[in-house]
Amino acid sequence: MMVTGRCHCGQIGFEAEIDPTQVRICHCTDCQTLTGTAFRTNVSSLPGTFVLTSGTPKIYIKTAESGNKRAHAFCPECGTPIYSTTPGANPTSYSLRVGALDRRAELRPTRQGWCRSALPWSMDLTGVERFERQP
Repeated sequence: MMVTGRCHCGQIGFEAEIDPTQVRICHCTDCQTLTGTAFRTNVSSLPGTFVLTSGTPKIYIKTAESGNKRAHAFCPECGTPIYSTTPGANPTSYSLRVGALDRRAELRPTRQGWCRSALPWSMDLTGVERFERQP
């Protein structure tokens, strides 16, 4: 599936090909902190298909619990997370942030990881009051 995406302010644009059956939720504490919320939803680009169509993201290198390093890209203007990948030149795949994708409503997660770190309430929101807009 071909997807396009952009940051909130529109400075960063990108496109890639993905497998829509590979959408994942990550509950690790790093993703909670980096998103400012309970979890992050990602989907990997197929090898060699990710292309920046506009702008240049700022890169932050994060060291995971395993010791592996990840390059996290975000818009330097509005702060929207765009992707993560291996540091260095010419990575083969990018972990795209589903919230930055134009077709995000079509991408239903199929797996959840780092559930040991999940905020207890984030695993079941069925009893939380709902509003169509800001109450």
